[in-house]
Amino acid sequence: MACSNFFYYLAVQKANVSLAITVQYTAPIWVLIYMVSRGREPLTLQKITAALVAMIGTALAIGLFRSDTQISVIGVSAALMASFGYAFYNIAGQGLVMRNHQLTVMFYVLLSSALLWLVVNPPWRLMAQHYSRDQWGFLFIFACLSMVLPYMLYFSGLKYLDPTRAVITSCLEPVFAILFAVTFKYETLHALQVAGIVAVLAATVMVQIKPKPASTENAA
Repeated sequence: MACSNFFYYLAVQKANVSLAITVQYTAPIWVLIYMVSRGREPLTLQKITAALVAMIGTALAIGLFRSDTQISVIGVSAALMASFGYAFYNIAGQGLVMRNHQLTVMFYVLLSSALLWLVVNPPWRLMAQHYSRDQWGFLFIFACLSMVLPYMLYFSGLKYLDPTRAVITSCLEPVFAILFAVTFKYETLHALQVAGIVAVLAATVMVQIKPKPASTENAA
């Protein structure tokens, strides 16, 4: 989790949000490749198509193909590292939540992430910002709503979904971000974004549909 977040924010800093989140959401491909290579999931046309449609839809939704998009080697590299971290905790997370309670898993995930951030961004550097009590309160609520609750629900979902289905479903994140921005910030929704949202929704539905078992005909 720490790897995914650190390199994602580095990618945003060196490039932009559109490129960072699009490259990060190549994670469904890495998850699918790993699960198939390890024999943990069958390689099906349905999953391949859903993963590709989700990635293309995400790119369209966040406007990657707009003319003002900038490409940065460092940004792309950091976003790839973020996608590997994202793919890893999807794969490892399922095994953990199947053997342990999701709150136990979340405790150790957040603890290990916090220990790393204590090295990257020491407490005295944070205290030097001289945040007010209201700002600390906002940061606490923001951490709960954007990190603790979403990740707890996500790890809970891994009990019922295989990693490929879970990570493709997570591509709904930028879709909801765009819809919230349109609803609450009155941002404009462009035609390509609509197409991207539809593509991600289609991929999410597609990957959840389980193939029907082959029917056997009775002998005459």
